[in-house]
Amino acid sequence: MSRDVKIRKGVNIKLKGSAEKLNGDVITTSDIVLKPTDFPGLMPKLSVKIGDKVKAGSTLFYNKENDRVLFASPISGEVTEINRGEKRKILEVKVKADGANAFETFKQGNPADMSKEEVLDNMLKSGVWPFIRQRPYDIVANPMDTPKAIHVTAFDSAPLAPDYGFVAHGQGAVLQTGLDALAKLTSGIVHLNITGNANTDEAFTAAKNVQINKISGPHPAGNVGIQMHHIDPVNKGEVVWVLNALDVLTIGKLFKEGKFDASRTIAVSGSKINTPKYVKTVLGANVADVLKGNLEEGARVISGNPLTGNQINKNGHLGFYNYQITAIPAGGDFRFMGWLPFFGFTGKSLSRTSFSFLSPNKERNLDANMNGEERAFVMAGEYEKVFPMDIYPVHLVKSMITQDIDLMENLGIYEVAPEDFALCEFACTSKIETQKIVREALDLVRKETS
Repeated sequence: MSRDVKIRKGVNIKLKGSAEKLNGDVITTSDIVLKPTDFPGLMPKLSVKIGDKVKAGSTLFYNKENDRVLFASPISGEVTEINRGEKRKILEVKVKADGANAFETFKQGNPADMSKEEVLDNMLKSGVWPFIRQRPYDIVANPMDTPKAIHVTAFDSAPLAPDYGFVAHGQGAVLQTGLDALAKLTSGIVHLNITGNANTDEAFTAAKNVQINKISGPHPAGNVGIQMHHIDPVNKGEVVWVLNALDVLTIGKLFKEGKFDASRTIAVSGSKINTPKYVKTVLGANVADVLKGNLEEGARVISGNPLTGNQINKNGHLGFYNYQITAIPAGGDFRFMGWLPFFGFTGKSLSRTSFSFLSPNKERNLDANMNGEERAFVMAGEYEKVFPMDIYPVHLVKSMITQDIDLMENLGIYEVAPEDFALCEFACTSKIETQKIVREALDLVRKETS
């Protein structure tokens, strides 16, 4: 039975530089990078060495803990770099494009006519499996599990986020194929969660074999973990799989075309972009190719959105789960009388340390300044105003800091992911790196309870 959910806590942060909804250019990338660090908890094992020739869909590395979970190259070309960190930890695998666009071939067919094992095997061999993540722990899903449900979010409410309906327009058949594949993997319900704030593209509203739920309200209404909490929360001992609708398109292309088509339409946005727009590129693309001639000086480039994305350099690469590149002012400029708690009409504060509350719908040109340093973590009620779960966020974060696993379990750690605390981090006057704390706590609980 479909659900209508109204999110009341949260806030929409309106920034300048939204991508114009026009079909953009096709950007040919010179190289791609696949980063094992995009997958928390992964123990990668290389399948290639420098100089190897690969096709799109060829395995670059796999999960040492489960060698059926493969991570594939999005393009054809030559492996040119394998960058390592401390203790020879694999940080990046770079593939230089050869321009041939050659693909490995995988099984084609209608997933509805296949067995669960056939669908699962095809997804694992092709490299699309890592698009599916799980709660608890916010890690790549274990294919040996049977989830009680699968949640697909069909919108993103983060600042400057791409419009999923615009990207998916006209691809309803591909989306349906991907949803049919997901339906084979669970005995429960596949939930397709669409926005209730605006009209939704027919690609989503006409979907079958799923339960369509309408989610309305401010950010973080688009976070799949928030949606899941209000529809069918995960409890200790249960597993739920989650992914976004644009990744479902990649799964659908696998079954329709028999190949790992990692092309994606992304939003190039932010106040430091000369012409904010949508472009078509590929997973792991070189950002320098995407932003060529379109980036102003003094920018901080982010793979993802400003709240949860990762800062990258101008020659960095698009993250595995990102459909957005954002460029905002790097900050660091002197602010006259910056020690004053109030900083006029130009800033954005959720605790009224600026006058931004007088014009909540104004688009702002925010920079990367923290406006202060880390200080004592106090309970000021800020987190509760923007955290739309029936959980005590400050108590949970403090239990994470003290590494009290029993208390974390009692306070709901199995439901959360770092992105769910992004607004809390933005609102925090103590300048606590909340998302980092949540990630480390999830890794600890997984290690100690597995």
